[in-house]
Formats: sequence, structure tokens, C-alpha cells
Amino acid sequence: MYDPIMVQPMRDEAKEIGFRELLTSTEVAEEMKKTGTTLLFVNSVCGCAAGKARPGLSLAIDWAKQNNAMPDNLVTVFAGMEKDAVAEARKHFDNHPPSSPQVALLKDGKLVHLIQRLDIENNDAYTVANKVAGALNEYCKVQEAEK
Repeated sequence: MYDPIMVQPMRDEAKEIGFRELLTSTEVAEEMKKTGTTLLFVNSVCGCAAGKARPGLSLAIDWAKQNNAMPDNLVTVFAGMEKDAVAEARKHFDNHPPSSPQVALLKDGKLVHLIQRLDIENNDAYTVANKVAGALNEYCKVQEAEK
């Protein structure tokens, strides 16, 4: 487990983007029962989370707000901190290997898109934003007739 004081600014950054923290496995399990779309961010202390994932998520969420493509729920768990919550979240990642950071888009609790650390660390924040925005556009975009 990391020093909670050191991790707090990283938690705050995700919350400023609009993510709600899930701290227990029970909270994650309840979230996964919800209908609709959920963007779940496995936050991390690593450099690619700081320089690529969180900035990319911020850009993608700004884009989604402007383009009627917001997921119904934005939630986050923190790797290396609330291990039970992270383990519960990863149960929904269809046996993909764990990595951190990770960005999962779920629909009605089922995984529809997953961005792994490898997809993040080898790109920049703008590419990560485009990957996230592409998934949001495909699965969350509200068409004019639906408004």
C-alpha cells in the first residue's frame, strides 16, 4: 500500500475530472449491477497514469460533454490501495490481465472496451483521449432522436 498522503493528489485529479471513488468491493459490485454505461478507471501512481491516462481522460470527458457522449457513470478504483475494490472491478474485465492504469467501458456491467497500460504507456495523452473518446462515441453517444 502506498502512503495515503502521497496518493491523495492523484485521487483528487481523477475526482476533478468527474470520477467517483469506489473504495470497497461492495461498492464496486453494486456499481456493476447498474444498467447503462460505466467508465471505470483503475488509477495508479505510475508516470503513465500521471502524464498520459489522467490528462487523456480529462480531454476525453471534455469531448464527451460537448458531443453528447457521456457515460452514465464515471468511477475509479486505485491500484495498490483498495486492493479488494480493484480485484472486484477486474472480475468484470473478461480475464484480461491486470494492469494499471486501465480504462474500462462497461455496458450493463459487461465489458465492451478496455484500454490497458500498454495502450497508455506507448502513447501520449492525446492518443489516450482519442482511444477513450472513440469508445464513448461508439457506446455512449446520444443521437438526436434519443434526446
